[in-house]
Amino acid sequence: MATAYEPSHPLYFDEADLRSELTRVFDLCHGCRLCLHLCPSFPTMFNAIDATDGAVDELTAKDQDQVVDECYQCKLCYNKCPYIPPHEWALDFPRLMLRANAVKKRNKHQTTSERLADQVLSRTDLFGSVSVKLSGATNRALSTNSTIVRKTMEKVMGIAAERVLPPYAKQRFSVWFKNRVKPFVENRRAKAVIFPTCFIEYQEPAMGKDLVAVFEKNGIECSLPEGVKCCGAPWLHSGDADHFKKIAEKNVTALVSQARQGNPIIVSQPTCAYVIKNDYPLYLQSQEARDVAEATYDAAEYLIYVHKNNGGINLEFNGTVPESVTYHVPCHMQAQNIGFKSRDLLKLTGTKVTVVNKCSGIDGTWGYRKENYELSKKVASGLVKAIEKSDGQVLSGDCLLANTAITEETERRVFHPIQLVARAYGIEEERQ
Repeated sequence: MATAYEPSHPLYFDEADLRSELTRVFDLCHGCRLCLHLCPSFPTMFNAIDATDGAVDELTAKDQDQVVDECYQCKLCYNKCPYIPPHEWALDFPRLMLRANAVKKRNKHQTTSERLADQVLSRTDLFGSVSVKLSGATNRALSTNSTIVRKTMEKVMGIAAERVLPPYAKQRFSVWFKNRVKPFVENRRAKAVIFPTCFIEYQEPAMGKDLVAVFEKNGIECSLPEGVKCCGAPWLHSGDADHFKKIAEKNVTALVSQARQGNPIIVSQPTCAYVIKNDYPLYLQSQEARDVAEATYDAAEYLIYVHKNNGGINLEFNGTVPESVTYHVPCHMQAQNIGFKSRDLLKLTGTKVTVVNKCSGIDGTWGYRKENYELSKKVASGLVKAIEKSDGQVLSGDCLLANTAITEETERRVFHPIQLVARAYGIEEERQ
């Protein structure tokens, strides 16, 4: 990795150095174009370069900034790029875009609406805890798009009025977990630490309950660590590296003792898992962060690990198993380079799985912002076509953000793979 991509480097926030690096990278991308169809950033970049007859150094700051603004951190270009470290050119396009956002924020080049959107979308624990307590009123105000409330939010906070927002639960997942009657786990083979993520904690606790039930059915005792917060991804992607590092440090402190005891840290949301595995070690530069990253698994990733290396999982699926499943593999799951573990887990139930890997156009908070809404819908159109073509009986996907977008586009419910495994075991769904 180029040293200027590291937040601790003295030139990281230097705008002149950033512009020079953007020019260098855009020139190399222009000569390759392997990532043309991945996201809006690359067609925008190449069109701007073509308009100058290939003179990359003639691109304006505005040209560069549009490329940055259209990057939604899917990370897939890094997987495809032939010039990533240890290549001498050391390209890391996603890290460069993060740096550009950090420089923009540090130099106060944001609009008031952008700053407010960052605050609202990044303070997930604050707004989540309040919204759960007031879930009835909150859901009535936010669940219907294009209302006066939503249009006011769009004008003031920059959150698209037409975007469907997921509802809040009546009870937080952590409250349920602490108050539940803890069952005796037969034939215990491991102890797992559940990192609930904001979605499970505040909006989809039923998914977390299914995760715990599936793990316990396979002899994996579950615990919930004290002191964990949002993974910090919204702060990181909005360019607030300092705030992100504070949150990452708190989470690492809460998790490191469990990691060093050999207990896996289970994260069921791909973006959160990616951040803990890849961004915590980079931004904190500590052995503690590296230990936590090494112990972190996606839920399906760990179950497949157990199946292959620790005696196998329970294969008595006496519940409901759909004939076919269309499984959407999220961008940040692909970016982890762990393979399609959720697909493999679903196949163990006996269902036929068709994989679609088109982007949903949400990607963290990017698709919720008013300036990105129309472009986000355009990105998602490819996914909708792939889903329609696959014709699966049930839709499934790991990313609850992407699942919400898919439901918005198709009007079909999307299940997390762990939920389908729970139903296959005969575990009843708990309504919230």
